[in-house]
Amino acid sequence: MYSRFLISFLTIAVYALGGASPVPADECTGFKWDVSKEHALFLGSSTSVNGAKSAASAPALATNQLYLLQLAPQSSVAFAVPPGKSVPAEDAYAGLAVLKLAAPGNYRVSVDVPLWIDVVADAKLVPPVDYQGQRDCSAPHKIVEFALAGGTSYLLQISASATTNVRLAVTLAPVRIN
Repeated sequence: MYSRFLISFLTIAVYALGGASPVPADECTGFKWDVSKEHALFLGSSTSVNGAKSAASAPALATNQLYLLQLAPQSSVAFAVPPGKSVPAEDAYAGLAVLKLAAPGNYRVSVDVPLWIDVVADAKLVPPVDYQGQRDCSAPHKIVEFALAGGTSYLLQISASATTNVRLAVTLAPVRIN
């Protein structure tokens, strides 16, 4: 009984410090896709990194790694392309990062809180292939999938966040057979 209480307390404390709501892992099972890789990443520890205010200072993110991305007030971020969703900048947080991908494929950007995700290439927004989310889940909350070429860099634009940090992971999506 005591150990269960301690585990629950520690889980709540970790999520509170990370800015996410605590949700038991077994409640994150409503996704239509196989998101076991993303789910496992979100249950692990994260690497803190500051989201950039400009593309020139954007940190590079690796795939299959969970990050705690620190965001800035959205009004202070110089987006390469206006975000695909317009929100008032005064109450929102944003940040930029770079994705350097060796292999082509469909890549998923997963986050733990509601926000807007854009990928930019050649000064244009890359259209998402698909997306989904789970309202009562933060491991992950939202996943957006993009078809991206290998051997190139992309600018990841995070915007419209209500929190100053976001847990984020980029993963290669498994090939889906329709």
